[in-house]
Amino acid sequence: MAKDERKSYTIQSDNSMGEVQIADEVVAIIAALAATEVEGVESMAGNITNGLVSRLGMKNLSKGVKVDVLEGVVTVSLALILKYNYSIVEVTGKIQEKVKAAIENMTGLEVADINIRVAGVEMDAQR
Repeated sequence: MAKDERKSYTIQSDNSMGEVQIADEVVAIIAALAATEVEGVESMAGNITNGLVSRLGMKNLSKGVKVDVLEGVVTVSLALILKYNYSIVEVTGKIQEKVKAAIENMTGLEVADINIRVAGVEMDAQR
């Protein structure tokens, strides 16, 4: 997506100080970082490992994340690869809680929905 095609959302507007806008890609990166911090998550689906992200840039981290913002309310869709031998119900519940808290705390936007698609399960290499 070209720079001028990015969607931005106003998160603060103050006549005396100006306006603060946030790009949808930033919200997607916040969601991806929060999701991958949950134990039991291997990676975002179709994404490179987090170790490579630091070398290649944050843009790749937002793959597997779709963000829609309508009138200050966010809907997030995540595609994830989970680790084998973890409860999908427990892990996805923790992901929803963590992503919601991260977006709301960092942006002030309200999160309505966090939809998760489990795209795969990563087997431990030692098996």
